[in-house]
Amino acid sequence: MSLLDELNPQQREAVESTEGPLLILAGAGSGKTRVITYRIAWLIEHQGVRPSSILAVTFTNKAADEMRQRVARLVPLAGMSRPWISTFHSFCVRVLREEGERIGLRRDFSIYDEDDQLRVVKAVLRHLGLAEKEVQARTVLSRISFAKNHGKSPETFFQSAADPLAERIAVIFDHYTRELKKAGAVDFDDLLLEAARLFREDAEAALKYNERFHYILVDEFQDTNRPQYELVRLLTHVRQNLCAVGDEDQSIYSWRGADIRNIVEFENDYPQAKILRLEENYRSTQSILDAASAVVAHNRYRKGKKLWTSRQGGAKIGMYEGLDAENESLFVADWISKRHGSEPDTRFAVLYRTNAQSRLYEEALRRYGLAYNVVGAISFYERAEVKDLLAYLKAASNLQDSISLIRIINAPPRGIGDTTVRKIEALALENGMAFWEAMGQSLEENLLPPRTAPAVKEFRALMEELHTLMPTASVADLLSLVIERTKYVDVLERDGTPEAFSRMENIQELANAAADSRDRGENLQEFLDHAALVSDVDAYDGSARITLMTLHSAKGLEFPVVFLGGMEEGLLPHSRSLLNAQALEEERRLCYVGMTRAQDILILTRAAARRHYGSQMPEASRPSRFLNEIPPQLIEDYSVPLRSGSERTYVYEADAPSRAGTRTSSYNNVRRYFGADAGDAIIDDKVSEGLAVLRPGSRVRHPKYGYGTVLRREGSGEQTKLTVSFPGFGVKKLVERYADLERL
Repeated sequence: MSLLDELNPQQREAVESTEGPLLILAGAGSGKTRVITYRIAWLIEHQGVRPSSILAVTFTNKAADEMRQRVARLVPLAGMSRPWISTFHSFCVRVLREEGERIGLRRDFSIYDEDDQLRVVKAVLRHLGLAEKEVQARTVLSRISFAKNHGKSPETFFQSAADPLAERIAVIFDHYTRELKKAGAVDFDDLLLEAARLFREDAEAALKYNERFHYILVDEFQDTNRPQYELVRLLTHVRQNLCAVGDEDQSIYSWRGADIRNIVEFENDYPQAKILRLEENYRSTQSILDAASAVVAHNRYRKGKKLWTSRQGGAKIGMYEGLDAENESLFVADWISKRHGSEPDTRFAVLYRTNAQSRLYEEALRRYGLAYNVVGAISFYERAEVKDLLAYLKAASNLQDSISLIRIINAPPRGIGDTTVRKIEALALENGMAFWEAMGQSLEENLLPPRTAPAVKEFRALMEELHTLMPTASVADLLSLVIERTKYVDVLERDGTPEAFSRMENIQELANAAADSRDRGENLQEFLDHAALVSDVDAYDGSARITLMTLHSAKGLEFPVVFLGGMEEGLLPHSRSLLNAQALEEERRLCYVGMTRAQDILILTRAAARRHYGSQMPEASRPSRFLNEIPPQLIEDYSVPLRSGSERTYVYEADAPSRAGTRTSSYNNVRRYFGADAGDAIIDDKVSEGLAVLRPGSRVRHPKYGYGTVLRREGSGEQTKLTVSFPGFGVKKLVERYADLERL
């Protein structure tokens, strides 16, 4: 059987179109990874292409690993070279380790993660006498990254500065760049920029890699930034056998530099490009596809495609509106609980726009006794004890790595306080030297207090020993030596707390990782590179029954059941996008990505009132405009109105689809969610007779503000105060006796 027999006509054409530039517009769930892997297999088996002359790049280690495994299943590669399949950053690391010296980069350069970068920025701020409250380190780092991704140096950034703050950041940018160079370090942006600079400035290196890779495939092309795009252009200068696969409707990373122009305007740089569309979806029901397509169709900056599926049937899109954010989250937990009991193998995803939204979902799921996994929580390689031990290894490899040395000089505690560290750091900054050299000079010139100097001397001796052993010792042996000499585990054992034992388990797991690295034959630099390039998304547990994650983290994943929460103006679309047409289009694409993660069931939820940062009480919210863009015939309302009419306030009805016994069930649910007395607010002629007290959940009418919902009742007698949410007017706090409220 031919490889092509397993593909649909559009996929077959994409696989067979091997020569020249090709842009594949692959809609959500249309099998783009299949096309990429089958194309690699086709080149090797049917075109006789050497595997080592094929380069495929993507964005996550998880995606790269999956691609490698699929290719291995399709093509027997025993005794053959392997195609080069990796992330952009991993590719750049390998190239720069081999060729970086051509442009003045150390072969043993360190890779600084965000935490390391922040430490550099904070050190620069101290050196310049700037307080953190004047200039936020994270803000500075974000602006520096944005500048780098848009090709700006500190000088050009300063020249284009429009205000004093931008000028100040440009100065910090300049010092930051010098500090990284002095430490023999690069950040993640530099990996891309330096690789592109290598091929731009060194013709021999550029030709070498152009001759090495005859066929280049780029996954998730819509997520490439300008440096990545330039890198691809430089690698395809000799041969233009570039296959770019992506979906402009899933371009959602502009905030980290992704440029949608790379895919939308692809033909500008590749005039001979062939454009193919993959529109058959293998993931979702037609209702889900029609709803998502209807939303994203409102964007103007797109090439367009029509997704369809051969799947039959499928539920409508569920819609639920809760009284407030807590009620919204309880609905989700209750729905999952019922389904989870009857279908324990079903996987559920709860998606949201911001990380802060996870709290209420976590609390609701815990109340129902449901285990869940949060993507975006602190990853293994971000844990303090793991970062400490890795810093020892990084500094052993590169003694000029000032940030790693500062991190570990008193970790675990060895009597070297912040005052001593700041003194050495200041000496380094003032004299343009690395922290390692400043340490040595401080000891030679007796600049340190007598009680501290011995500890600094001992630390320096340990690092010299590790540096000497580094070329010959395995990663596992080096790590074992660090743990033994620093007595890191001994310190935790003496602590004896549950947290300390958990940290000891993490250290053991790091030791296991080092042993695995040794078994793979990796050297220290390869082990450190792997640790540096692992991302949170790579740690996603596909076996988890309930997963909570942001919409950005969910891209590329799929789940039988998806809840998309917070469908409100200001959340989705986010408030920062409301006055910017391009940003609003990206928010719409983000909504589209979330909707198309669903395979069988998609439920959209929102809260009628939500507490915002800085507000004392919940404020009325407006439904997301994206809800109005979904054809109404595709939606099933899971909410149950407390009262019919144009103004609707909802509670969760456990048997919503049947609508049977609505009045009694709604009464019980309000009591359950808002307290024992709240159920009395349900409008029932028999129940409400004689009950004049307005309680949480009561519907009222005000002569000025119109219809509203009571959110809180405080005090008693004549001092009773009511907090009422009035759509269009927000939340008002009123004295009940003077409020002139009409109970409905």
